[in-house]
Amino acid sequence: MECVSAFDEPLKKLLGGATAKVMAEHLDLHTVGDLLHHYPRRYEERGRLTALTELPLDEHVTVVAQVADARVMMFNNGRGKRLEVTLTDGSGRLQLVFFGHGVHKPHKELLPGRRAMFAGKVSVFNRKMQLAHPTYQLLDAHDEGEATEAVDAFAGQLLPIYPACKQLDSWRIAKAVDTVLPSAPEAVDPLPPALREGRGFVPLPEALLRIHRPQTKADIAAARDRLRWDEAFVLQVALARRRYADTQLPAVARKPVSAGVLDAFDATLPFTLTEGQQKVTGEIFDALATEHPMHRLLQGEVGSGKTLVALRAMLRVVDAGGQAAMLAPTEVLAQQHHRSVTEMMGELAEGGMLGGSDKGTKVVLLTGSMGTAARRQALLDLVTGEAGIVIGTHALIEDKVKFHDLGLVVVDEQHRFGVEQRDALRSKGKQPPHLLVMTATPIPRTVAMTVFGDLETSVLDQLPAGRSPIASHVVPAKDKPHFLSRAWERVREEVENGHQAYVVCPRIGDDADEAAAKKGKPAAGEDAEKRPPLAVTDIAEQLAKGPLAGLRIEILHGRMQPDDKDDVMRRFAAGQVDVLVATTVIEVGVNVPNATAMVIMDADRFGVSQLHQLRGRVGRGSAPGLCLLVSEAHEASPARARLSAVAATLDGFELSRIDLEQRREGDVLGQAQSGVRSSLRVLSVIDDEEVIAAAREEAVRVVAADPSLETLPELRIALDALLDKDREEYLDKG
Repeated sequence: MECVSAFDEPLKKLLGGATAKVMAEHLDLHTVGDLLHHYPRRYEERGRLTALTELPLDEHVTVVAQVADARVMMFNNGRGKRLEVTLTDGSGRLQLVFFGHGVHKPHKELLPGRRAMFAGKVSVFNRKMQLAHPTYQLLDAHDEGEATEAVDAFAGQLLPIYPACKQLDSWRIAKAVDTVLPSAPEAVDPLPPALREGRGFVPLPEALLRIHRPQTKADIAAARDRLRWDEAFVLQVALARRRYADTQLPAVARKPVSAGVLDAFDATLPFTLTEGQQKVTGEIFDALATEHPMHRLLQGEVGSGKTLVALRAMLRVVDAGGQAAMLAPTEVLAQQHHRSVTEMMGELAEGGMLGGSDKGTKVVLLTGSMGTAARRQALLDLVTGEAGIVIGTHALIEDKVKFHDLGLVVVDEQHRFGVEQRDALRSKGKQPPHLLVMTATPIPRTVAMTVFGDLETSVLDQLPAGRSPIASHVVPAKDKPHFLSRAWERVREEVENGHQAYVVCPRIGDDADEAAAKKGKPAAGEDAEKRPPLAVTDIAEQLAKGPLAGLRIEILHGRMQPDDKDDVMRRFAAGQVDVLVATTVIEVGVNVPNATAMVIMDADRFGVSQLHQLRGRVGRGSAPGLCLLVSEAHEASPARARLSAVAATLDGFELSRIDLEQRREGDVLGQAQSGVRSSLRVLSVIDDEEVIAAAREEAVRVVAADPSLETLPELRIALDALLDKDREEYLDKG
């Protein structure tokens, strides 16, 4: 089929080995089709200068600006030479700097009044934005040689600015696009003709020509509308087919049983369920009662009671004769879940044991570090069906683990698990078990429809009664050191009032950690921030000798022995430790209602969602919580803006939107969803909710009418391209 092969042509055949190599290694572009789908990030208008006031720090940018001033400075007693060039655009200024032998050419060319395109990485020096050794291309029509050629190359009114890298500038990518653009007419159009005509979209070849070489702004708008729809629609068809395939699988319906362990458990609850918990439970119970496997995402704010909802679902399955497995990402979390489930269930968790309830079931823990005897007993309880509930880490997935009748798999913090792990656990049922995925990271609706689009979604957005508000403040340690001193005083006050505190650091600080720290990126927004991130071991020692001397301080991190970790967590939960200095191992699931204060060191080194997760560990009891975000980033930096956003709201859904908006290009959906990321070029999961929702409806309609897409060969080709081996995984997030 010729139309496919033109797009599959390797770039090295057309562009030469060196350029193709850079494109493959740095931009993940390998074929003609890849390059044609590498769209301009934005467009510069001839005659209009770029806003220099809005440059993102630490990112590779392309600007069009005018030279205001250029001067050569000598240093090192005249042995060193530096060219400093000031650019202007009427609204702001930007400094360029060239050193050594790199001074000669720009000194001759970058004269005041000249206009050019400049590309480089934005950094800060002496609190001023600058580009060091940028590449540039002159845009003056009267200039000779290369500059004249440049003007000819950009003869249109709109200059496309491509996502670029240090090794390949935007204008070189533009030249490469010119080389492959003749292949655009051979693009295979994935949209069904009726859909394309009904929505008035331009044909795909035309959209590709318009996006790369627009004559007008209307060209760009028409091309973007069309390409955005392609991305949304093809992705939603893939997800709809996955959902359809799941509905064809058989599963054991787990129907309600009266007077069983669930009723006995409900009778012991000292509170009534929130409206949200009742609604979500209803959705889950209805799905469990069907003869097809449930695939449901349960997302809820930190502390919204997800564990209780999941436990009631597990008990429903136990009542119906099945077993339930809960998969946790770490041993600390598995032990924590096991502890909280057995505490919630009381004697109902001791079925078949002396003193246990006759309506109860056995709840067992299975982790990699358990002793041989305990492990053997747990495996025996699972295979005989004695244990109705098992909670564990990936140790649950090993071949040795056999179930009597696995009916439900609950996966906690889904994004930490690989697809293979989840599928291995699901394959342990006689028929596919029901699946409930939990996450405490609030996910905007668009992302849920995109990344978790093969799962039905339930949202818990109410906090149970009795949860306390959390006050959050940014502590600018560099500008106002006395604020940090006051932070430690506040921790001491909380402890004196009978409460406990967490101090979170980005790094452990043991030997194995040192090499990684040396590579550690400085916090965004400060040229002086070259030090490695603060470490648990160092901070714990400083606090014990200094501001928190006399308090009971312990450390917790992922490299400790499992028994030691569990011991520290038990003592902290029991109130025998005042201050726990930890890494992000406490991020999810750790529940100590008496902990009221949290100080997060180097807070700018954590993501928005992660900070929100961490903060959710305090204010879990009746006393109000306090979260202090310590940062050395300067006030005007994006890092500080991020922290201020976290301090300003407790709404996780609002923060997840902010998080998405502040992510860099190409990282919209985080590292885990590499397939989605590489397939979303113009679609914005932040802004295009209507497009995604409409594409989902159309996709459901198309797949219901023709599940194997027999009548739509072009759509099948587009799906195959999306779902190549490297990209298949994101669809298996279910």
